[in-house]
Amino acid sequence: MTSYILTVSCQSTRGIVAAISNYLAEQGCNIVDSSQFDDLDTGMFFMRVSFISEEGVGQAALIEGFKPIAEKFAMDAEIHDGKKRMKVLLMVSRFGHCLNDLLYRWKIGALPIDIVGVVSNHFDYQKVVVNHDIPFHHIKVTKENKPQAEAQLLDLVEQTGTELVVLARYMQVLSDALCRKMSGRIINIHHSFLPSFKGANPYKQAYERGVKLIGATAHYVTADLDEGPIIEQDTARITHAQSAEDYVSIGRDVESQVLARAIHAHIHYRTFLNGNRTVVFPASPGSYASERMG
Repeated sequence: MTSYILTVSCQSTRGIVAAISNYLAEQGCNIVDSSQFDDLDTGMFFMRVSFISEEGVGQAALIEGFKPIAEKFAMDAEIHDGKKRMKVLLMVSRFGHCLNDLLYRWKIGALPIDIVGVVSNHFDYQKVVVNHDIPFHHIKVTKENKPQAEAQLLDLVEQTGTELVVLARYMQVLSDALCRKMSGRIINIHHSFLPSFKGANPYKQAYERGVKLIGATAHYVTADLDEGPIIEQDTARITHAQSAEDYVSIGRDVESQVLARAIHAHIHYRTFLNGNRTVVFPASPGSYASERMG
């Protein structure tokens, strides 16, 4: 039996859930997990359905058969193969804690993705990447060559079939054009609990303000620096006795966890863009183990 994931977003109206469940039943499919959300402010409806094709109906036939329903409700709908691993391109500069964490999770199967390569504007982590049998790509970025560097990056995305780009502490600002071209397909980790303490050295800003919580934010990249739709956040409690260096050490642990959780949600189609916000369906207790192993 093959597992699939159906994702739907459209204007909310009566009959959507019934139409979807009836269609899947008619196709010999059994629903394993289902999540839905009506945004009363925008009138938008979002739904994610994980199901098994018990009678062998394939993905192409399911997609074709669903078209009349999608057209009736003006849906943005997709049916994904639940076992197909998403192709991910990682990008890093000179802070490697998030990169190392992702490589470890990938290696033990906790993050079921295909890492098609790692891009960096430095050579600091070339050996680490190559030792994992992953292609390493050095793309130097300066004020003068930035358009050429981004063109090189886009060529790499196309050649590798990259479906998601992850900025694992990649410290270069992407152009507006690139952000628009890959909207919803670039995730960044920001070393602050947004929207406070944006910009350079947020841990020093937090230290100087005497905060009692520090955190990290994973978000989709947009043309507005560090203001894209938020996917995942977390915090850590600290005290007056800890130094700015302690903040950095604790914060790096939080960053790694937040980024991994955001990627996990995206690759399992649990995230939906909703204007400047996101809808993120949690992994149900029964589905997490299967998601973990891809």
